[in-house]
Amino acid sequence: MVTPMRRRSTMSDRKRKAKSAAREPAAKQQKLASTKEVKEAKAGGWLQGAIQQQRTENKEMSFNEKRLRFISDAKKIKQGSEGVLYWMLRDHRVQDNWALIHAQQLAVKEKLPLHVCVCLHVPKSELSTLRHYSFMLKGLEEVEKECKALDVQFHLLHGSVGEVLPGFVSERHLGAVVTDFSPLREPLKWLDDLKKEFPQDIPLIQVDAHNIVPCWVASPKLEYAARTIRGKINKHLSEFLTDFPPIEKHPHTAEQAAEPVDWEETLSSLSIDRTVGETEWAKPGAGAGLAMLESFIDERLKLFDSQRNDPNAAALSQMSPWIRFGHVSAQRVALQVQRSGKKAGVAVSSFIEELVVRRELTDNFCFYNENYDSVEGAHEWARKTLKDHAKDKRPYIYTRRQLEEAQTHDHLWNAAQYQMVTEGKMHGFLRMYWAKKILEWTSSPEEALSTSLYLNDRFELDGQDPNGFVGCMWSICGVHDQGWAERPVFGKIRYMNYKGCLRKFDVGRFEKKYSPKASS
Repeated sequence: MVTPMRRRSTMSDRKRKAKSAAREPAAKQQKLASTKEVKEAKAGGWLQGAIQQQRTENKEMSFNEKRLRFISDAKKIKQGSEGVLYWMLRDHRVQDNWALIHAQQLAVKEKLPLHVCVCLHVPKSELSTLRHYSFMLKGLEEVEKECKALDVQFHLLHGSVGEVLPGFVSERHLGAVVTDFSPLREPLKWLDDLKKEFPQDIPLIQVDAHNIVPCWVASPKLEYAARTIRGKINKHLSEFLTDFPPIEKHPHTAEQAAEPVDWEETLSSLSIDRTVGETEWAKPGAGAGLAMLESFIDERLKLFDSQRNDPNAAALSQMSPWIRFGHVSAQRVALQVQRSGKKAGVAVSSFIEELVVRRELTDNFCFYNENYDSVEGAHEWARKTLKDHAKDKRPYIYTRRQLEEAQTHDHLWNAAQYQMVTEGKMHGFLRMYWAKKILEWTSSPEEALSTSLYLNDRFELDGQDPNGFVGCMWSICGVHDQGWAERPVFGKIRYMNYKGCLRKFDVGRFEKKYSPKASS
């Protein structure tokens, strides 16, 4: 308790301190204000600064040669060359990109200019939508700006790789081409076509910039399941889960600058399906992707382990579009979650399992299994059980159009489909349920797989990716799974039903939020 005399003394002290503060030099007050601003900055937008500091501290980080493989017989840069090219295929970013890092280190060593190119070829397909191409091109617009600031020449070439890249390399007298890695059929064919047309004295180098552990290092064969690849990946993590050196201002400028790209005109000129529109929640580019990662670390990571299977809970990273288009590196995500998410405890290890082991398993599947999108690509036990039950009576049969328009008897399935169509995303737990119901409601396993892949790849912002192929193959064909109790239609494929979802989460709440009728 304060006595009256002590109170008077305290009030006098306060008056003296107030007068003293009024006489403080302006510089000191500015310093206090600056400290306040720093604290406020850390409360939001802290991740970009932290990453920039990490890159600065790792300027001398070396490139691990195990990340690359030579596609060509030539190993050394052609003498008299006038540049090095990075053919940007899957990983649409400047920083945290091992393929571009290697290309720049090659160019610096040879004292040559550095070029980046993207070959824009749009297939005539219902899967070529505004949703995908807008996200891709707006991300590339950010890449072009970054390249320009770093004296790296960015080129947007129109046409297929085999048609436009050999001539571009010849015209520019480029001495080496570095590209990134995709396990999918079309990019592998493009690489093979390019090799056939390529001069034999120019190195063609592929760098796995998408996986933390390079696909060919993690395993030389098709893995059966997560349990068979987990140990192989974890054995190499300490070697490959490292910081990145920065892409710095390139010291050797090209004599012939790249032509600037009119991105708005490019997007408007494409022959694509514009009925599948852009999404509001996911903004393209590395900056937007890192902002989403920051919000995950700050707000949702702590819930990931306990609530990630609840579609009503905000517990997921939401990073899949930026990782799928290569705007953000999965390796960067893993590093920052490990460093900044220590308070989240077991959620960190649960997330790393999904991000690293499960995701890289999908690249393994697509790389080593040419039938990665076909029932023929399933395990023998799964093919047999699906064939044995192919003629089983289905409780409902829906056409592709009915499914696309969410016109089924199942309100939960309709809600999940409607979310996918309108927002370009679907919760991971519901994707499993969604695909398994398609198996139950179509005339054959082949039709079910074809329909699920069509819907996923047409509407999901992260579609047309190994994760999507394997997700549908797991749900319908039992890939990376085991046999379960036999039942009609499914055979020994794992079964999911509506009652099971009722036990998992508040189904009514989700149905109400995404009801097609309520939103129409």
